Amino acid sequence: MEDSTGSNPQSPGFTEKLKSWLSWSWTYVCFLWFGMVLIMIYVLWSPLKLQETLTSASVFLNTLTPKFYVALTGTSSLISGLILIFEWWYFRKYGTSFIEQVSVSHLRPLLGGVESSSTTGLFSSVNGDAEPRPSVSECKVWRNPLNLFRGAEYNRYTWVTGKEPLTYYDMNLSAQDHQTFFTGETQQLRPEDAVSLDDHLLTVMQKAWRERNPQARIRAAYQAIEINHQCAAAYVLLAEEEATTITEAERLFKKALSIAGKDINLLVYIKRRLAMCARKLGRIKEAVKMMRDLMKEFPLLGMLNIHENLLEALLELQAYADVQAVLAKYDDISLPKSATICYTSALLKARAVSDKFSPEAASRRGLSTAEMNAVEAIHRAVEFNPHVPKYLLEMKSLILPPEHILKRGDSEAVAYAFFHLQHWKRAEGALNLLHCTWEGTFRIIPYPLEKGHLFYPYPGCTETADRELLPSFHEVSVYPKKELPFFILFTAGLCSFTAMLAMLTHQFPELMGVFAKAFFSTLFAPLGFFADKMESFMPSSFWHQLTRI
Repeated sequence: MEDSTGSNPQSPGFTEKLKSWLSWSWTYVCFLWFGMVLIMIYVLWSPLKLQETLTSASVFLNTLTPKFYVALTGTSSLISGLILIFEWWYFRKYGTSFIEQVSVSHLRPLLGGVESSSTTGLFSSVNGDAEPRPSVSECKVWRNPLNLFRGAEYNRYTWVTGKEPLTYYDMNLSAQDHQTFFTGETQQLRPEDAVSLDDHLLTVMQKAWRERNPQARIRAAYQAIEINHQCAAAYVLLAEEEATTITEAERLFKKALSIAGKDINLLVYIKRRLAMCARKLGRIKEAVKMMRDLMKEFPLLGMLNIHENLLEALLELQAYADVQAVLAKYDDISLPKSATICYTSALLKARAVSDKFSPEAASRRGLSTAEMNAVEAIHRAVEFNPHVPKYLLEMKSLILPPEHILKRGDSEAVAYAFFHLQHWKRAEGALNLLHCTWEGTFRIIPYPLEKGHLFYPYPGCTETADRELLPSFHEVSVYPKKELPFFILFTAGLCSFTAMLAMLTHQFPELMGVFAKAFFSTLFAPLGFFADKMESFMPSSFWHQLTRI
């Protein structure tokens, strides 16, 4: 059976022609329509007794008191103010104007406009045919490879400042991760007499990870240990939640490792956290060895981004050759990028020239090959995540990083700068080079939402996702910076203008009445002039015949 879309091939063409004709007519014939309306009003002036109507209307307006005009302008100001408040709230919440969005969605297609969401034309092949946009998970949320410990770090921040560094959305994602990783250990084959016990333990641990209250999670972990002293997942929870120091957390993780058995998820998670404990306690070489061993033992778990932990530890050791070796393996075109990969690569190239870099000297003699490579690496990093430089240059204040990040978003920038700012400061002149060159990236990609340079276009959904991941007291960085929509400015001006008119009419009613009459007289003067010219140009008999018709 033939496709129904091919049964009437002329329909799409006719529709497109109709839209094109409407668009053309709207653009070029509006002046002709306006002229025809004026002629029609003039022709029907006498039959419809428009003169008498205008006279009676003017008499009615002259009888109105200034209080009416005060009420009229005051009501207009109130309505426009309410519209302004709604528009501002909608813009702050969704990043766009409500009136503009409705206009684009409903009126633009009728006027022959092109849908802004269409990707056709953004990617074109050599022969001019449109290529499909690359399929990328633009706003996929990733586990932060360097996430802090809740009990030993996040909770201590809350005790000192009284602020919650983690959002409920972020913690809920962590709870889902933990349920996926750790509740599988009780599902392994066990003796038949232990099945009911394991089911109960599984239920307790699932509840523990789902609990929103930290104390409830800790109580559930202790309940699981009472049921089974070999429950490694319970010790993992206690290390994350209850331990108030890194040393205590390390002790609990070692206890969990000794009873973890052969559960790969548990083993990888515990060994990684033990390596992070060693890094935080200053045993950096030990941490590097543990990370390397973990990557060799489980080479297929690259999605966990353990190499980012390794890069940070190697930078702390200032083992730049080893850092370059890791980058050579993971900074590949076929592998997903991250801010850590891009900015670490830029740091190594900037470090080679930054100690002698001078913007004045570079402007006189031009950039050397090494300096050009460093600048290009910085531009590449900034294009991938444009939020990072403001944190590295301390133009924005840092907060504790979230447990999940959005690649190319503000959450990733916070997480990267929190751990790597010290490494940029250690490289003499690196921040100065970054300060002089990072803004040049935006001249290369003037329309980042439509077309990228080295990466795919910047996703437009990062702001919404970052607001879910980052705490409310943090001002989320937005790129590209949104200008205030026209309708917000328009309603603000209208509200202010009508409020001023209401105030002036209330204070000076006679003067405003004279001003209003003069204004309307001037406004309708061209119409009277046009009517007089038409009467002098056309014979009176012609107009008489038209009025009779």
